[in-house]
Amino acid sequence: MKGNRKSHGLWELTAPAPPYTGPLVGDLQADVVVIGGGYTGLSAAIHLAEGGVRVILLEASEIGFGGSGRNVGLVNAGMWVMLDTLSVTLGSPFGERLIELLGGGPQEVFASIERHGIDCEVERAGTLHCAAGRRGLEEIQIRSEQWQKRGAPVAVLDAKETRRKIGGGNYTGALLDTRAGTIQPLAYARGLARVALAAGARIFAQTEVLTVRDMGLRWRVGTAMGSVRAEWVIVATDAYGKRPWLRVQREQIRLPYFNLATRPLPDRLRTSILPERQGAWDTHEVLSSFRFDQSGRLVFGSVGALEGIGALVHRAWAVRSLRRLFPQLGDVEFEAGWFGMIGMTSDHLPRFHKLDRNLVSFGGYNGRGIAPGTVLGRVLASYVLGRLAEEDLPLPAAPVEYWRFRAARGALYRAGSQLVHLTEARL
Repeated sequence: MKGNRKSHGLWELTAPAPPYTGPLVGDLQADVVVIGGGYTGLSAAIHLAEGGVRVILLEASEIGFGGSGRNVGLVNAGMWVMLDTLSVTLGSPFGERLIELLGGGPQEVFASIERHGIDCEVERAGTLHCAAGRRGLEEIQIRSEQWQKRGAPVAVLDAKETRRKIGGGNYTGALLDTRAGTIQPLAYARGLARVALAAGARIFAQTEVLTVRDMGLRWRVGTAMGSVRAEWVIVATDAYGKRPWLRVQREQIRLPYFNLATRPLPDRLRTSILPERQGAWDTHEVLSSFRFDQSGRLVFGSVGALEGIGALVHRAWAVRSLRRLFPQLGDVEFEAGWFGMIGMTSDHLPRFHKLDRNLVSFGGYNGRGIAPGTVLGRVLASYVLGRLAEEDLPLPAAPVEYWRFRAARGALYRAGSQLVHLTEARL
C-alpha cells in the first residue's frame, strides 16, 4: 500500500504512517481472535482489550486494506434503507434498536477520535444528501420526516440554499444532517489500530487465515507461519473475506466504487465550492459523491472500477460532471484515483451471523461502514464479553443467505455504471 495511488489513492498519500504490525510467526494463545483489520475488527479489538481479555487481530494484508481504507470518508447516521422500511424488515425490537444505535453512530466515531487523539482530518460540518429532480426531492423529504419523528436534527434545504451550500449544480434540494461529517478514512483505521495496541491487543498483518478448526473448548486459527488458539472467533472481513470465510462473502454482491482527487485547489475555489465543508452525495441510482480533504483537494466519486476500459470511461465522465457541477473549476486535473468494493446484501441491511459455537460475524454494510462498523464492533465485543445478551443485540442472528447469480449481478452492475457514465448527462 505504501505510496500506492491505485489501491488507496489519496488516503495512502496523506495518512499518517501505520503502526508496526508484522506477520504472525509461531503459535499463540488468546481469549478472542479477530479476523479483519477494518473498522469492525479494530473497534471490537479495542473494546475487548479494554475489557481485560487477551485479544489477537489477524489481517490478511495491511490495516485498512479493504473498504475501511478506500471509502469516501462520509461519517453518516443510519443505513441506505429508509428508516420505516428498516424497522418493518427487522421487526420489534431490533429495528428501532438499530436505528437508535446507528443514529448515534457519528457521535460515537467523533467522540472516539477526540478521546484517543486520532489524527484523521475530522470535519464536523454535517453532510448533504442532494436531490436530483422531483423524485429525488420526494425521497429526501421522506427521509427527513422519518428521522425527525425520531428526534434527529435533520432539515430539507430548498434548491436555492442547496446551491449556496454546494457552490453549483442544479439539485432540487438537499437533506442536511448536522450529526454527520467527514474524515480521512485510512488515517482513522490506522488510528484505531494504534488505540487497540495501546489497550493491549496484539495485531498481526500480512497474516491470512487459512484454516479454522474446532478443538473442543477452543478454536485453532491456522495461518501460513503460525496459529492462534482462542475460545472465541470474530469474523470482520465484510466484502474482502477470503477462505475460510467465502460462504459469508457469497451472500454479498461486491459493488465497486471509485474516487478521484484533484490537486489542492486555490483559495478562490475553496471558498466557492462546498464553502462550509459538508460532504455530499446525490440521489441518482448511480450516485455521485464529493467532498474536500483537509488540504483542499476535491474528492469526487461514483459507482465503478478504475480498471480496463472502465478507467477511461469513469475518468472522462468525472471530468465532464465536475465541469457541469462546478464550472468555476475550469480544466480538471486529478492527482490520484482509486477504488474499492462495497458488500451489498439483498435487503441492504447488515448481518449478524452465529457461524458456529463462539464463532460470530457482523458485516454487509452496503457502503455505510464507518459509523456502523465502529458501533457494531463495540457491540460484538460486549456480546463476547458477556455484557450483552443475544436478545439485546441490534440485529437478529440470521442464516447465511446465498444470492442466485451473484457473480452475474455484480458484473451487470459494473457494466451498468460504465454505460451510465458513458451516456448520461446530469448534475
